[in-house]
Amino acid sequence: MRKLFTAHLENKGLRKTGERYAILEEIYARSGHFDVDELYAGMKERGLQVSRATVYNTLDLLVEQGLVSKHQFGRNLAQYEKSYGYRQHDHVICTECHKVVEFCDPRIHGIQTMVGELLNFHILHHSLNLYGICGDCRAQAAVRNPTLPA
Repeated sequence: MRKLFTAHLENKGLRKTGERYAILEEIYARSGHFDVDELYAGMKERGLQVSRATVYNTLDLLVEQGLVSKHQFGRNLAQYEKSYGYRQHDHVICTECHKVVEFCDPRIHGIQTMVGELLNFHILHHSLNLYGICGDCRAQAAVRNPTLPA
């Protein structure tokens, strides 16, 4: 991934700075989804000197290169995740607590292939987000109001 990022920076005529590589390494040391503030705070906690603007700009470059994916899970807050070397997956998002759960179902790939063939499209990628209320939030709601279905 570092080589890909270096090639991307060189192709765009951009500087290869330590801050950019530190951001890349911080992202790939994480698991799951994160927002800019979480990434920035994590780097500050570890004593890394990086500006918020550099974090935003570097994330844009990493998304452009395909090393990071950007998501909008129904909120006004972008969420990111590493994507290089990771399999295609989809998401279930709780509308109450905003928990994001990843899942992979090979039938979705089959549907993607069939739709591409049927409509004469070469499908490059897809995004599937399912929204609902997780079991924890339903249980909490049932405690507050026992007449609600669990």
